[in-house]
Order: sequence, then structure tokens, then C-alpha cells
Amino acid sequence: MNEHVQTAKTELLFNPLAPEFIRDPYPSYERLRTTDPMHITPFGAFVASRHAEASLVLRDKRFGKDFVDRTVRRYGPQAMDEPIFRHMSHWMLQQDPPDHTRLRGLVVKAFTARRVEDMRPRIQHIVDQSLDRVADRGHMDLIEDFAFRLPVTIICDMLGIPEEHRETFFQNSREGGRLLDPVPLSRAEIDQANAGNAMAQMYFQQLFELRRRSPGDDLTTKLVQAEEDGSKLSNEELTANIMLLFGAGHETTVNLIGNGLLALHRNPDQLALLKANPALITNAIEEFLRYDSSVQLTGRVALEDIDDLGGKKIPKGEPVLCLLGSANRDPAVYPDRPDRLDITRPNVRPLSFGGGIHFCLGAQLARIEAEIAIETLLRRLPDLRLDDGQNPEWRPTFVLRGLKRLPASW
Repeated sequence: MNEHVQTAKTELLFNPLAPEFIRDPYPSYERLRTTDPMHITPFGAFVASRHAEASLVLRDKRFGKDFVDRTVRRYGPQAMDEPIFRHMSHWMLQQDPPDHTRLRGLVVKAFTARRVEDMRPRIQHIVDQSLDRVADRGHMDLIEDFAFRLPVTIICDMLGIPEEHRETFFQNSREGGRLLDPVPLSRAEIDQANAGNAMAQMYFQQLFELRRRSPGDDLTTKLVQAEEDGSKLSNEELTANIMLLFGAGHETTVNLIGNGLLALHRNPDQLALLKANPALITNAIEEFLRYDSSVQLTGRVALEDIDDLGGKKIPKGEPVLCLLGSANRDPAVYPDRPDRLDITRPNVRPLSFGGGIHFCLGAQLARIEAEIAIETLLRRLPDLRLDDGQNPEWRPTFVLRGLKRLPASW
């Protein structure tokens, strides 16, 4: 009897793939923070919902990724025979030092503050082009026609993907998010992920050949050259990390722009304030990141026994899921009505880009892309309104929180 009561209670507290949770996870987060801030899920992970524990786990060296061991524990001893898991095990996002340090060191120079600032004119040009394309139509889907094109174009630029190959990427469906969710994949989902992965690998192998023959001033060329050096990068690492950069380089930015525009239009006072004072855009982006983060969760594994984390003992090898979206609304850090959108809120320091050694490489690039996109849209289409801001269609994934579509008219 007790077991069933416990399971029913668990499902109520943290059921991240339930449609109502995906539509609005924030009431559940509040319940977790107040009733069970270090909650244990049915599949045996600890869930940290308060800012204090989540931010500690992200930065503390006693926690790491330990991807292979974690995946084997979840899917059984044959897990690493699955191409998708083998591929993910090479992502720098899933690595611990020293491999993480080596891989990140190879790409970090492409994302320096200086390099990213230099991209502003290019970003502005792409945003203006997207708006020129639809301005006379009087309506568009803010996701597909606007938010999606910008980061995909920029990451294609950075990776040296030729113009004539890009249309495929614009048509591409955004299905990858499910891989990151904290709910085990079904056999069918693993098969689908393996197939998608094989297709993408075929394309990127062709891109590597192209860049070996005709090197460019792009990240793929640099990594291909590091691979030829032999000591710095294996072919599997090259493939996995270019594909990671491609996905990470657009997914979360699309969601930041979409979620930000939705939040603004659901809060007309804030929309009016930003239109009247466009200089608020930089702080507004931080508030969008805090208010409805495009990444809701990131995980670590205890690399040793932890005596006390939020009142719980964490045995070595146990995963801890950090609810970034919940930490961002923790009243202990944001005492002034954290569930309210306030683009003038002081000291906004969202956890949306993670923390510690895995802090998002592209954080500054994402901020600038969102800033230019939203500022330009409000300036050029001042009477734009959402067709249905109350019931938008969310993607069915939890970790990557974003909209499937967001139709708008003017």
C-alpha cells in the first residue's frame, strides 16, 4: 500500500513529460522547493530544486558527469553498443577532466567575448533579412520564420557549412531534445535516435573531407587539423563535438528568443516598457533567461559519497538533477515576486547557462543573438501581436523548453 501511495505522490511532484508539466512546470517546482527540495525520483535520481543546492552541485568538484557508468546503470551492460550513447559519450558536455579540458580547449577560442562582439553586424544583417522576407505578408510563425533561422545561420557560419548545404538544416525538424530528458528512452526512441545520428554523421564526414581539401577560417577546419595531429582529437571525438556544437549552437537560442517573445506578449506592461525604452534589452534578456529558461535541467553524478546535500546523503555514483528553471525562481535569491516578469529586475544572474567547468561556451553569443533579434522585431514590427498567446504549442521535451510554433500577425 505504502509503495503505491509513494509512487502516486512522486508522480504528482515530478512528472516532467506530463503535458501539463511541459505547459507550465513552475507550480510543480514551487511544490518541490517547499515540500521536498532534494526529491528522489522513481528511477533513482536526486532532484535539486532550490538555488543553493543546484548552484553548489554545478560548481563542486565532488560532482562530475561519469556518462558511461551512468548510462550503463540506466540501460544495462550493453548500453555502449548503441551508436547514439557511444556518440554522446564523446561530447565534451558529457566528459570529465582531463578529456573535457582538452576538448573544450580546442573550441573555446571561437567563442571569446571579442570574437562574439565582432559578429554583431552579421547577426543584425540576418535578422533584417528574415524580417524583409515576411514583412509584406502580415503574418509569420515566430519560431520557424524568425527565431530558428538566425542561430542556425550563425552556427553554420562558425562551422564552415557551405551556403548550398544550409537549406536542409532550415527544413530540419527539431527532434533531438528527448535524448537529454531524465526519463529513460524507449527501444523505439533509441532506434530513431540511432538512425538520425547515422544520417547526421554521414553529412559531417563529407564536411570534414571538404575542409581537408579546402581549409577555411572556421571551427571545423581547426578541429580537422587537430584530428590530423593525432594526439589532440580522435575521429569519433571530432564528429561528436561538431554535431554537439551544431545542436547546442541553435536549439537553446531558438528557445530563448521564442520564450522571451511569449513572455513579453503575455505581460503587455513589460512589452510597452521595452518598446518605450529599448536600452532595457540587455537586462530584459537576463530576465527572460531567468523567467522561462530554455534549458530547464542539467545533471551531475556524485564522484564520492556526499554526507549532506540539502539534508540528504548522496551515495557515490548517484545522479543529481539540477532544476535550473526552479532555481531561477527561488524566492531565497529573488525575493521580489520571482514568478513575475520584470525586465528592470536588479541583480539577475540566472543559472540557465549552467555553471562550473561546463558553463555554456556560447552564453554570450546566445545573449547577443536574442538581444538583436527581439530589439529589431519590436522596432520594425511594432504592432505585431500573437495569434494565441494563452495556449501556445510547446515541444514535447522537458530539458530543452521551447515552443513548436508561435504564429503572429501585424
